[in-house]
Amino acid sequence: MTKAYIEPDEVDLLVQSATCLRDRLLIRMLFRLACRISEVLAIGVDDIDFDQGTVRLLHLKSRIRLLCPSCSARLSRRSVFCPRCGVRVD
Repeated sequence: MTKAYIEPDEVDLLVQSATCLRDRLLIRMLFRLACRISEVLAIGVDDIDFDQGTVRLLHLKSRIRLLCPSCSARLSRRSVFCPRCGVRVD
């Protein structure tokens, strides 16, 4: 039977094999936070509470329906203008 996860000691081996600090941090965060790579890459300094030792994640794969108020076209989270009617959206 094939396992679908890696053990903590295997994560340590990955961290040790990483050649730069960025990659080591990325591997540790993916393992400790149990999130997607896109969620880790979206973390900003404001999302880290050093006093509490917490990190706030933006779940990029959440099922939120954003619609244009003018024509009801589907929008992405980062849409500034509606792709169908061109109206500016906030």
